[in-house]
Amino acid sequence: MALNRKDLAGYSPAVLGLFRFVYGLLFAGYGSMILFGWPTRTPQPVDFGSWPGWYAGLIEFVTGLLIAVGLCTRAAAFVASGEMAVAYFWMHQPHALWPIGGPPDGNSGTPAILFCWGFFLLVFLGAGSYSIDTQRDKR
Repeated sequence: MALNRKDLAGYSPAVLGLFRFVYGLLFAGYGSMILFGWPTRTPQPVDFGSWPGWYAGLIEFVTGLLIAVGLCTRAAAFVASGEMAVAYFWMHQPHALWPIGGPPDGNSGTPAILFCWGFFLLVFLGAGSYSIDTQRDKR
């Protein structure tokens, strides 16, 4: 039995919630790695309060958790998307033009691009049905 467009559209709220949750947790995981050395350690330790690494980790951890649970999602996604755009153009793009692959031919910026555009999408789509934002709006 083939699924048609109407059948798939019925799953959109659940898929949006799952996308938001997974993307948010992954992003929070990168922040947690920088701030707490968990779930894995960074190749080079980041000192408390050091610029820009520690602050990037803080933004990633906080916005990632907010996005995952769907709280202040549009604002958090806007900040997270902007951080990833800055990260790409500041940290990756100067090394090479091509984002795929590592130096010397690539700049390893693909994760920054994917996070940037995924969060940018959430700025416009919002948190979806399965979120704290939606529960708060119902009151």
